[in-house]
Amino acid sequence: MGSAGVAPPGDRRITTSVVPGATNRGMGNLADDTRWMDATAQAGLVAEREVSATELADAAIERIEALDGAINAVVMRWFERGRADAAAIDAGEASTDRPFAGVPFLLKDLATHLTGTPLSNGNVALRDGQPISAHTTTLVERFVDAGLVTLGRTNSPELGSVPVTEPIAYGPTRNPFDTGRTPGGSSGGAAAAVAAGMVPIAHATDGGGSIRIPASCCGIVGLKPSQGRITSGPDRDESGLSVGLCVSRTVRDTARLLDAVHGPGIGDSVIAPPPARSYAAEVGADPGRLRIGMLDHHPQGIPVDDDCARAVVDTATWLETLGHTVEPAYPAVLGDPDVGRQFMTLWATNAAIGISGMGDMLERPLSEHEVEPVNWAMAQFASGASSVDHATALVAVMRFRRTLRRWWSDGWDLLLTPTLAQPPLPVGSLDPTPDDPLAGMRVAGTFSAFTPPYNLSGQPAISVPMHRTTAGLPIGVQLVADYGREDVLIRVAAQLEAAHPWAEHRPS
Repeated sequence: MGSAGVAPPGDRRITTSVVPGATNRGMGNLADDTRWMDATAQAGLVAEREVSATELADAAIERIEALDGAINAVVMRWFERGRADAAAIDAGEASTDRPFAGVPFLLKDLATHLTGTPLSNGNVALRDGQPISAHTTTLVERFVDAGLVTLGRTNSPELGSVPVTEPIAYGPTRNPFDTGRTPGGSSGGAAAAVAAGMVPIAHATDGGGSIRIPASCCGIVGLKPSQGRITSGPDRDESGLSVGLCVSRTVRDTARLLDAVHGPGIGDSVIAPPPARSYAAEVGADPGRLRIGMLDHHPQGIPVDDDCARAVVDTATWLETLGHTVEPAYPAVLGDPDVGRQFMTLWATNAAIGISGMGDMLERPLSEHEVEPVNWAMAQFASGASSVDHATALVAVMRFRRTLRRWWSDGWDLLLTPTLAQPPLPVGSLDPTPDDPLAGMRVAGTFSAFTPPYNLSGQPAISVPMHRTTAGLPIGVQLVADYGREDVLIRVAAQLEAAHPWAEHRPS
Protein backbone atom coordinates (compact mmCIF):
# COMPACT_ATOMS: atom_id res chain seq x y z
CA MET A 1 0.00 0.00 0.00
CA GLY A 2 1.38 3.40 -0.92
CA SER A 3 4.53 4.57 -2.61
CA ALA A 4 7.92 3.08 -1.94
CA GLY A 5 9.57 4.56 1.12
CA VAL A 6 6.34 6.09 2.48
CA ALA A 7 4.86 4.69 5.70
CA PRO A 8 1.20 3.64 5.31
CA PRO A 9 -1.41 5.36 7.49
CA GLY A 10 -1.30 2.61 10.09
CA ASP A 11 2.47 2.88 10.48
CA ARG A 12 3.66 4.93 13.46
CA ARG A 13 7.13 5.69 12.12
CA ILE A 14 8.15 9.33 12.24
CA THR A 15 10.35 10.21 9.29
CA THR A 16 12.41 13.28 8.59
CA SER A 17 11.09 13.62 5.05
CA VAL A 18 7.86 15.33 4.08
CA VAL A 19 4.91 13.03 3.43
CA PRO A 20 3.94 13.15 -0.27
CA GLY A 21 0.86 15.25 -0.80
CA ALA A 22 1.46 17.51 2.22
CA THR A 23 1.74 21.22 1.66
CA ASN A 24 4.80 23.10 2.82
CA ARG A 25 3.42 26.45 3.89
CA GLY A 26 5.93 26.76 6.67
CA MET A 27 4.69 23.66 8.47
CA GLY A 28 7.21 21.84 10.62
CA ASN A 29 8.19 18.22 10.16
CA LEU A 30 5.81 16.87 12.80
CA ALA A 31 2.86 18.62 11.16
CA ASP A 32 3.90 17.09 7.84
CA ASP A 33 4.78 13.64 9.14
CA THR A 34 1.57 13.15 11.09
CA ARG A 35 -0.72 14.75 8.52
CA TRP A 36 -1.80 11.48 6.93
CA MET A 37 -1.46 9.23 9.99
CA ASP A 38 -4.75 7.85 11.20
CA ALA A 39 -5.98 8.38 14.75
CA THR A 40 -4.88 4.92 15.90
CA ALA A 41 -1.31 5.58 14.79
CA GLN A 42 -1.23 9.03 16.38
CA ALA A 43 -2.56 7.61 19.66
CA GLY A 44 0.21 5.03 19.53
CA LEU A 45 2.84 7.76 19.32
CA VAL A 46 1.48 9.37 22.48
CA ALA A 47 1.07 6.07 24.32
CA GLU A 48 4.69 5.14 23.62
CA ARG A 49 5.92 8.64 24.56
CA GLU A 50 7.41 9.18 21.10
CA VAL A 51 5.39 12.38 20.75
CA SER A 52 3.45 14.36 23.34
CA ALA A 53 -0.23 15.19 23.11
CA THR A 54 0.75 18.86 23.12
CA GLU A 55 3.00 18.34 20.11
CA LEU A 56 0.20 16.57 18.23
CA ALA A 57 -2.21 19.38 19.08
CA ASP A 58 0.28 22.01 17.90
CA ALA A 59 0.86 20.07 14.67
CA ALA A 60 -2.89 19.91 13.98
CA ILE A 61 -3.31 23.60 14.80
CA GLU A 62 -0.53 24.41 12.38
CA ARG A 63 -2.24 22.43 9.64
CA ILE A 64 -5.62 24.04 10.30
CA GLU A 65 -4.09 27.51 10.09
CA ALA A 66 -2.20 26.64 6.92
CA LEU A 67 -4.91 24.74 5.05
CA ASP A 68 -8.31 25.97 6.13
CA GLY A 69 -8.32 29.32 4.37
CA ALA A 70 -9.25 27.72 1.06
CA ILE A 71 -11.60 25.13 2.58
CA ASN A 72 -13.48 26.84 5.44
CA ALA A 73 -14.03 23.67 7.47
CA VAL A 74 -13.25 24.91 11.01
CA VAL A 75 -15.60 27.72 12.04
CA MET A 76 -14.79 27.84 15.77
CA ARG A 77 -11.22 27.55 16.98
CA TRP A 78 -10.55 26.59 20.58
CA PHE A 79 -6.81 26.21 20.28
CA GLU A 80 -5.84 27.30 23.78
CA ARG A 81 -8.49 25.09 25.35
CA GLY A 82 -7.22 22.21 23.23
CA ARG A 83 -3.62 22.86 24.24
CA ALA A 84 -4.66 22.86 27.90
CA ASP A 85 -6.46 19.53 27.47
CA ALA A 86 -3.42 18.07 25.70
CA ALA A 87 -1.12 19.30 28.48
CA ALA A 88 -3.35 17.58 31.05
CA ILE A 89 -3.00 14.31 29.11
CA ASP A 90 0.77 14.73 29.02
CA ALA A 91 0.85 15.33 32.78
CA GLY A 92 -1.19 12.21 33.54
CA GLU A 93 -0.45 8.52 33.45
CA ALA A 94 -0.90 6.59 30.22
CA SER A 95 -4.16 4.64 30.36
CA THR A 96 -5.52 1.83 28.21
CA ASP A 97 -8.98 3.17 29.04
CA ARG A 98 -8.27 6.19 26.83
CA PRO A 99 -7.68 4.65 23.40
CA PHE A 100 -7.32 8.02 21.63
CA ALA A 101 -5.38 9.91 24.28
CA GLY A 102 -3.85 13.01 22.67
CA VAL A 103 -5.45 12.64 19.23
CA PRO A 104 -6.58 15.99 17.71
CA PHE A 105 -10.32 16.13 17.11
CA LEU A 106 -13.09 18.48 15.98
CA LEU A 107 -16.74 18.66 17.02
CA LYS A 108 -19.50 19.32 14.52
CA ASP A 109 -21.38 22.59 14.99
CA LEU A 110 -24.73 20.88 15.42
CA ALA A 111 -26.82 19.72 18.36
CA THR A 112 -23.95 18.64 20.64
CA HIS A 113 -22.93 20.63 23.68
CA LEU A 114 -19.57 21.07 25.42
CA THR A 115 -19.69 22.97 28.69
CA GLY A 116 -18.34 26.51 28.43
CA THR A 117 -18.30 26.67 24.62
CA PRO A 118 -20.70 28.11 22.03
CA LEU A 119 -22.92 26.15 19.66
CA SER A 120 -24.54 27.85 16.66
CA ASN A 121 -26.16 25.02 14.63
CA GLY A 122 -25.04 26.98 11.55
CA ASN A 123 -27.47 29.80 12.39
CA VAL A 124 -26.70 33.53 12.11
CA ALA A 125 -28.57 34.53 15.28
CA LEU A 126 -26.78 31.91 17.40
CA ARG A 127 -23.46 32.80 15.78
CA ASP A 128 -23.95 36.43 16.81
CA GLY A 129 -25.59 35.73 20.18
CA GLN A 130 -22.95 33.18 21.23
CA PRO A 131 -25.02 31.25 23.81
CA ILE A 132 -22.66 29.19 25.95
CA SER A 133 -23.47 25.59 26.76
CA ALA A 134 -24.00 24.84 30.45
CA HIS A 135 -23.74 21.07 30.03
CA THR A 136 -21.97 18.46 27.91
CA THR A 137 -23.75 15.99 25.65
CA THR A 138 -23.21 12.37 26.71
CA LEU A 139 -21.52 11.44 23.43
CA VAL A 140 -19.12 14.37 23.81
CA GLU A 141 -18.34 13.21 27.36
CA ARG A 142 -17.37 9.86 25.85
CA PHE A 143 -15.14 11.56 23.28
CA VAL A 144 -13.39 13.33 26.15
CA ASP A 145 -13.11 10.11 28.17
CA ALA A 146 -11.52 8.43 25.14
CA GLY A 147 -8.76 11.07 25.25
CA LEU A 148 -9.64 13.02 22.10
CA VAL A 149 -8.40 16.63 22.18
CA THR A 150 -11.05 18.96 20.76
CA LEU A 151 -9.64 21.97 18.89
CA GLY A 152 -12.91 23.55 17.69
CA ARG A 153 -16.09 23.07 15.71
CA THR A 154 -16.62 22.24 12.04
CA ASN A 155 -19.00 23.91 9.64
CA SER A 156 -22.52 22.54 9.24
CA PRO A 157 -25.54 23.74 7.26
CA GLU A 158 -28.14 25.42 9.43
CA LEU A 159 -29.90 22.68 11.44
CA GLY A 160 -28.10 20.09 9.29
CA SER A 161 -31.06 20.15 6.94
CA VAL A 162 -29.39 19.85 3.52
CA PRO A 163 -26.68 17.55 2.07
CA VAL A 164 -24.23 20.41 1.37
CA THR A 165 -22.39 22.67 3.82
CA GLU A 166 -23.09 26.27 2.84
CA PRO A 167 -24.66 28.10 5.80
CA ILE A 168 -25.24 31.83 5.50
CA ALA A 169 -23.65 32.17 8.94
CA TYR A 170 -20.18 31.02 7.85
CA GLY A 171 -20.18 30.57 4.10
CA PRO A 172 -19.52 27.40 2.15
CA THR A 173 -17.09 24.68 3.05
CA ARG A 174 -15.26 23.50 -0.04
CA ASN A 175 -14.13 20.05 -1.10
CA PRO A 176 -10.34 19.58 -0.72
CA PHE A 177 -10.31 17.61 -3.99
CA ASP A 178 -11.94 20.48 -5.92
CA THR A 179 -12.72 23.72 -4.10
CA GLY A 180 -15.44 24.52 -6.62
CA ARG A 181 -17.44 21.57 -5.31
CA THR A 182 -19.18 20.66 -2.09
CA PRO A 183 -17.76 18.29 0.53
CA GLY A 184 -21.36 17.19 1.11
CA GLY A 185 -23.35 17.69 4.26
CA SER A 186 -24.37 18.03 6.83
CA SER A 187 -21.04 16.86 8.29
CA GLY A 188 -19.21 18.59 5.43
CA GLY A 189 -16.83 20.60 7.59
CA ALA A 190 -15.82 17.46 9.46
CA ALA A 191 -15.24 15.45 6.29
CA ALA A 192 -13.29 18.25 4.59
CA ALA A 193 -11.03 18.66 7.64
CA VAL A 194 -10.26 14.94 7.73
CA ALA A 195 -9.81 14.63 3.96
CA ALA A 196 -7.43 17.62 3.89
CA GLY A 197 -5.31 16.16 6.68
CA MET A 198 -6.09 18.74 9.38
CA VAL A 199 -7.16 16.08 11.87
CA PRO A 200 -7.35 12.29 11.47
CA ILE A 201 -10.92 11.88 12.75
CA ALA A 202 -13.85 14.19 13.48
CA HIS A 203 -17.32 14.10 15.00
CA ALA A 204 -20.22 13.67 12.57
CA THR A 205 -23.96 13.03 12.77
CA ASP A 206 -26.40 11.40 10.36
CA GLY A 207 -30.15 12.06 10.17
CA GLY A 208 -30.63 11.44 6.45
CA GLY A 209 -27.14 10.58 5.22
CA SER A 210 -25.07 13.31 6.87
CA ILE A 211 -22.16 11.00 7.74
CA ARG A 212 -22.25 8.91 4.57
CA ILE A 213 -22.80 11.76 2.08
CA PRO A 214 -19.69 13.81 3.00
CA ALA A 215 -17.65 10.62 3.41
CA SER A 216 -18.46 9.81 -0.21
CA CYS A 217 -17.73 13.35 -1.42
CA CYS A 218 -14.40 13.51 0.41
CA GLY A 219 -13.05 9.99 -0.10
CA ILE A 220 -13.13 8.83 3.52
CA VAL A 221 -14.98 6.35 5.74
CA GLY A 222 -18.43 7.14 7.16
CA LEU A 223 -20.41 4.70 9.30
CA LYS A 224 -23.96 5.46 10.41
CA PRO A 225 -24.53 3.16 13.38
CA SER A 226 -27.79 1.43 14.21
CA GLN A 227 -30.53 3.41 15.85
CA GLY A 228 -29.95 3.17 19.59
CA ARG A 229 -26.33 2.06 19.26
CA ILE A 230 -25.09 5.38 20.69
CA THR A 231 -27.04 7.43 23.20
CA SER A 232 -28.42 10.80 22.12
CA GLY A 233 -28.77 11.96 25.73
CA PRO A 234 -29.51 14.07 27.51
CA ASP A 235 -31.18 16.35 24.93
CA ARG A 236 -32.38 14.17 22.07
CA ASP A 237 -34.33 10.96 21.48
CA GLU A 238 -32.77 7.77 20.10
CA SER A 239 -36.04 6.91 18.33
CA GLY A 240 -35.53 9.80 15.91
CA LEU A 241 -33.74 9.80 12.58
CA SER A 242 -30.29 10.93 13.71
CA VAL A 243 -27.32 9.16 15.27
CA GLY A 244 -23.80 10.44 15.92
CA LEU A 245 -20.30 9.02 15.46
CA CYS A 246 -17.49 10.22 13.18
CA VAL A 247 -15.82 10.42 9.80
CA SER A 248 -12.34 8.94 9.53
CA ARG A 249 -9.67 7.87 7.05
CA THR A 250 -9.51 4.22 8.08
CA VAL A 251 -11.98 1.52 9.04
CA ARG A 252 -10.00 0.68 12.16
CA ASP A 253 -10.36 4.24 13.48
CA THR A 254 -14.12 4.12 13.08
CA ALA A 255 -14.28 0.69 14.73
CA ARG A 256 -12.16 1.75 17.70
CA LEU A 257 -14.14 4.94 18.26
CA LEU A 258 -17.39 2.98 18.10
CA ASP A 259 -15.96 0.74 20.83
CA ALA A 260 -15.23 3.80 22.95
CA VAL A 261 -18.61 5.52 22.67
CA HIS A 262 -21.34 2.94 22.03
CA GLY A 263 -23.90 1.97 24.61
CA PRO A 264 -27.00 3.41 26.22
CA GLY A 265 -27.30 6.46 28.42
CA ILE A 266 -29.71 7.29 31.19
CA GLY A 267 -33.31 7.16 30.00
CA ASP A 268 -32.62 5.95 26.47
CA SER A 269 -35.77 4.89 24.62
CA VAL A 270 -34.09 2.62 22.03
CA ILE A 271 -31.10 0.41 22.85
CA ALA A 272 -29.36 -1.65 20.16
CA PRO A 273 -28.27 -5.19 21.09
CA PRO A 274 -24.71 -5.27 22.45
CA PRO A 275 -21.95 -6.55 20.16
CA ALA A 276 -20.54 -10.04 20.69
CA ARG A 277 -17.00 -8.64 20.93
CA SER A 278 -15.16 -5.40 20.31
CA TYR A 279 -15.62 -3.72 16.96
CA ALA A 280 -11.85 -3.35 16.67
CA ALA A 281 -11.65 -7.16 16.68
CA GLU A 282 -13.82 -7.22 13.55
CA VAL A 283 -11.14 -5.40 11.53
CA GLY A 284 -9.35 -8.19 9.68
CA ALA A 285 -11.81 -10.86 10.88
CA ASP A 286 -13.12 -13.30 8.28
CA PRO A 287 -16.73 -12.39 7.44
CA GLY A 288 -17.34 -15.75 5.79
CA ARG A 289 -19.09 -16.07 2.46
CA LEU A 290 -21.83 -13.44 2.40
CA ARG A 291 -24.87 -13.08 0.19
CA ILE A 292 -24.95 -9.50 -1.07
CA GLY A 293 -27.62 -7.76 -3.11
CA MET A 294 -26.45 -5.18 -5.66
CA LEU A 295 -28.47 -2.08 -6.57
CA ASP A 296 -26.79 0.09 -9.23
CA HIS A 297 -29.86 2.14 -10.18
CA HIS A 298 -32.61 3.86 -8.23
CA PRO A 299 -35.86 1.87 -8.00
CA GLN A 300 -37.93 5.05 -8.39
CA GLY A 301 -36.25 6.02 -11.66
CA ILE A 302 -34.10 8.80 -10.19
CA PRO A 303 -31.14 9.35 -12.58
CA VAL A 304 -27.85 7.89 -11.36
CA ASP A 305 -24.54 9.21 -12.70
CA ASP A 306 -22.46 6.69 -14.63
CA ASP A 307 -19.54 6.98 -12.21
CA CYS A 308 -21.79 6.26 -9.22
CA ALA A 309 -23.29 3.22 -10.93
CA ARG A 310 -19.86 2.04 -12.07
CA ALA A 311 -18.57 2.28 -8.51
CA VAL A 312 -21.20 -0.24 -7.45
CA VAL A 313 -20.47 -2.66 -10.29
CA ASP A 314 -16.71 -2.48 -9.70
CA THR A 315 -17.16 -2.99 -5.96
CA ALA A 316 -19.35 -6.01 -6.66
CA THR A 317 -16.46 -7.48 -8.62
CA TRP A 318 -14.10 -6.85 -5.70
CA LEU A 319 -16.55 -8.51 -3.33
CA GLU A 320 -16.84 -11.55 -5.59
CA THR A 321 -13.05 -11.75 -5.74
CA LEU A 322 -13.07 -11.78 -1.92
CA GLY A 323 -15.35 -14.82 -1.98
CA HIS A 324 -18.81 -13.32 -1.57
CA THR A 325 -21.87 -13.98 -3.69
CA VAL A 326 -23.24 -10.82 -5.30
CA GLU A 327 -26.56 -10.77 -7.16
CA PRO A 328 -28.70 -7.96 -8.60
CA ALA A 329 -31.31 -7.74 -5.84
CA TYR A 330 -32.81 -5.25 -3.43
CA PRO A 331 -35.86 -4.75 -1.19
CA ALA A 332 -38.84 -3.95 -3.40
CA VAL A 333 -40.19 -1.41 -0.91
CA LEU A 334 -37.37 0.96 -1.90
CA GLY A 335 -39.41 1.63 -5.04
CA ASP A 336 -42.34 3.04 -3.05
CA PRO A 337 -42.47 6.84 -3.68
CA ASP A 338 -44.40 7.33 -0.44
CA VAL A 339 -41.18 6.65 1.50
CA GLY A 340 -39.69 9.99 0.48
CA ARG A 341 -42.86 11.88 1.30
CA GLN A 342 -43.03 10.45 4.81
CA PHE A 343 -39.35 11.18 5.36
CA MET A 344 -39.90 14.81 4.39
CA THR A 345 -42.84 15.08 6.80
CA LEU A 346 -40.56 14.05 9.65
CA TRP A 347 -37.68 16.18 8.30
CA ALA A 348 -39.88 19.28 8.23
CA THR A 349 -40.97 18.57 11.79
CA ASN A 350 -37.32 18.42 12.81
CA ALA A 351 -36.79 21.87 11.26
CA ALA A 352 -39.69 23.31 13.25
CA ILE A 353 -38.43 21.76 16.48
CA GLY A 354 -34.89 22.92 15.72
CA ILE A 355 -35.95 26.53 15.20
CA SER A 356 -37.89 26.43 18.47
CA GLY A 357 -34.85 24.98 20.23
CA MET A 358 -32.57 27.70 18.91
CA GLY A 359 -35.03 30.25 20.26
CA ASP A 360 -34.78 28.57 23.65
CA MET A 361 -30.99 28.92 23.52
CA LEU A 362 -31.36 32.67 22.90
CA GLU A 363 -34.28 32.97 25.34
CA ARG A 364 -36.47 34.54 22.65
CA PRO A 365 -38.24 33.36 19.50
CA LEU A 366 -36.36 33.59 16.20
CA SER A 367 -37.90 35.71 13.45
CA GLU A 368 -38.13 34.76 9.79
CA HIS A 369 -35.14 36.90 8.78
CA GLU A 370 -32.94 35.03 11.30
CA VAL A 371 -33.59 31.60 9.75
CA GLU A 372 -32.54 30.39 6.30
CA PRO A 373 -35.44 30.27 3.82
CA VAL A 374 -35.41 26.50 3.35
CA ASN A 375 -35.70 25.83 7.08
CA TRP A 376 -38.33 28.51 7.62
CA ALA A 377 -40.40 27.06 4.76
CA MET A 378 -40.13 23.53 6.14
CA ALA A 379 -41.10 24.74 9.60
CA GLN A 380 -44.16 26.51 8.16
CA PHE A 381 -45.12 23.32 6.34
CA ALA A 382 -44.79 21.34 9.58
CA SER A 383 -46.82 23.92 11.48
CA GLY A 384 -49.61 23.53 8.97
CA ALA A 385 -49.74 19.77 9.37
CA SER A 386 -52.02 18.23 11.97
CA SER A 387 -51.08 15.86 14.76
CA VAL A 388 -52.89 13.18 12.77
CA ASP A 389 -50.66 13.92 9.75
CA HIS A 390 -47.57 13.42 11.90
CA ALA A 391 -48.92 10.25 13.49
CA THR A 392 -49.79 8.91 10.03
CA ALA A 393 -46.18 9.51 8.93
CA LEU A 394 -44.89 7.62 11.97
CA VAL A 395 -47.17 4.66 11.21
CA ALA A 396 -46.02 4.67 7.57
CA VAL A 397 -42.39 4.70 8.69
CA MET A 398 -43.03 1.77 11.05
CA ARG A 399 -44.54 -0.26 8.22
CA PHE A 400 -41.67 0.67 5.90
CA ARG A 401 -39.12 -0.34 8.53
CA ARG A 402 -40.69 -3.77 9.06
CA THR A 403 -41.05 -4.40 5.33
CA LEU A 404 -37.52 -3.27 4.51
CA ARG A 405 -35.83 -5.29 7.23
CA ARG A 406 -37.65 -8.44 6.12
CA TRP A 407 -35.33 -8.56 3.09
CA TRP A 408 -32.36 -9.21 5.39
CA SER A 409 -34.37 -11.80 7.33
CA ASP A 410 -35.03 -13.59 4.05
CA GLY A 411 -31.38 -14.58 3.75
CA TRP A 412 -29.45 -11.52 2.58
CA ASP A 413 -26.42 -10.27 4.51
CA LEU A 414 -25.70 -6.90 2.87
CA LEU A 415 -27.10 -4.50 0.32
CA LEU A 416 -24.62 -2.66 -1.95
CA THR A 417 -25.75 0.68 -3.44
CA PRO A 418 -24.25 3.98 -4.55
CA THR A 419 -23.86 6.33 -1.61
CA LEU A 420 -24.94 9.23 -3.84
CA ALA A 421 -26.67 9.47 -7.19
CA GLN A 422 -24.14 12.07 -8.40
CA PRO A 423 -20.51 13.08 -7.80
CA PRO A 424 -19.93 16.06 -5.47
CA LEU A 425 -22.10 18.95 -6.65
CA PRO A 426 -20.76 22.39 -7.54
CA VAL A 427 -20.97 24.87 -4.67
CA GLY A 428 -24.27 26.75 -4.88
CA SER A 429 -26.25 23.91 -6.46
CA LEU A 430 -28.85 23.95 -3.67
CA ASP A 431 -29.31 27.72 -3.44
CA PRO A 432 -33.01 28.61 -3.13
CA THR A 433 -34.72 30.77 -5.73
CA PRO A 434 -36.49 33.95 -4.58
CA ASP A 435 -39.92 32.50 -5.28
CA ASP A 436 -39.20 28.90 -4.24
CA PRO A 437 -37.26 28.39 -0.98
CA LEU A 438 -37.62 24.61 -1.29
CA ALA A 439 -36.07 24.38 -4.78
CA GLY A 440 -32.81 23.17 -3.30
CA MET A 441 -34.54 20.38 -1.42
CA ARG A 442 -35.65 18.84 -4.69
CA VAL A 443 -32.05 18.84 -5.92
CA ALA A 444 -31.03 17.38 -2.57
CA GLY A 445 -33.63 14.63 -2.89
CA THR A 446 -32.06 13.45 -6.14
CA PHE A 447 -28.45 13.85 -5.02
CA SER A 448 -28.89 11.93 -1.75
CA ALA A 449 -31.69 9.54 -2.69
CA PHE A 450 -29.89 6.40 -1.48
CA THR A 451 -29.21 7.35 2.14
CA PRO A 452 -32.46 8.33 3.98
CA PRO A 453 -34.19 4.91 3.91
CA TYR A 454 -31.78 3.55 6.51
CA ASN A 455 -32.39 6.44 8.87
CA LEU A 456 -36.06 5.48 8.69
CA SER A 457 -35.29 1.78 9.23
CA GLY A 458 -32.61 2.38 11.88
CA GLN A 459 -30.14 0.06 10.13
CA PRO A 460 -26.38 0.57 10.09
CA ALA A 461 -24.84 1.68 6.79
CA ILE A 462 -21.31 2.62 5.77
CA SER A 463 -19.83 4.59 2.88
CA VAL A 464 -16.37 3.59 1.70
CA PRO A 465 -14.36 5.37 -1.06
CA MET A 466 -14.11 2.71 -3.76
CA HIS A 467 -14.07 4.84 -6.91
CA ARG A 468 -13.11 8.20 -8.35
CA THR A 469 -14.01 10.13 -11.47
CA THR A 470 -11.54 10.83 -14.27
CA ALA A 471 -11.09 14.26 -12.67
CA GLY A 472 -10.11 12.62 -9.38
CA LEU A 473 -13.31 13.30 -7.43
CA PRO A 474 -14.07 10.62 -4.82
CA ILE A 475 -17.10 8.36 -5.25
CA GLY A 476 -18.29 6.21 -2.36
CA VAL A 477 -20.40 3.09 -2.25
CA GLN A 478 -22.83 2.24 0.51
CA LEU A 479 -23.14 -1.09 2.29
CA VAL A 480 -26.21 -1.70 4.46
CA ALA A 481 -26.49 -4.46 7.07
CA ASP A 482 -29.31 -5.80 9.17
CA TYR A 483 -30.22 -3.92 12.33
CA GLY A 484 -27.49 -4.19 14.96
CA ARG A 485 -24.91 -5.73 12.60
CA GLU A 486 -22.19 -3.10 12.49
CA ASP A 487 -19.80 -6.02 12.98
CA VAL A 488 -20.57 -7.34 9.48
CA LEU A 489 -20.10 -3.90 7.93
CA ILE A 490 -16.74 -3.41 9.63
CA ARG A 491 -15.45 -6.84 8.56
CA VAL A 492 -16.38 -6.29 4.90
CA ALA A 493 -15.29 -2.64 4.79
CA ALA A 494 -11.91 -3.67 6.21
CA GLN A 495 -11.69 -6.41 3.55
CA LEU A 496 -12.28 -3.84 0.82
CA GLU A 497 -9.80 -1.41 2.38
CA ALA A 498 -7.09 -4.09 2.36
CA ALA A 499 -7.88 -5.29 -1.18
CA HIS A 500 -8.42 -1.86 -2.73
CA PRO A 501 -6.53 0.68 -0.59
CA TRP A 502 -7.78 4.23 -0.68
CA ALA A 503 -5.37 5.92 1.74
CA GLU A 504 -3.08 7.25 -1.01
CA HIS A 505 -5.91 9.05 -2.81
CA ARG A 506 -5.40 12.48 -1.28
CA PRO A 507 -6.12 16.03 -2.35
CA SER A 508 -3.17 17.68 -4.05
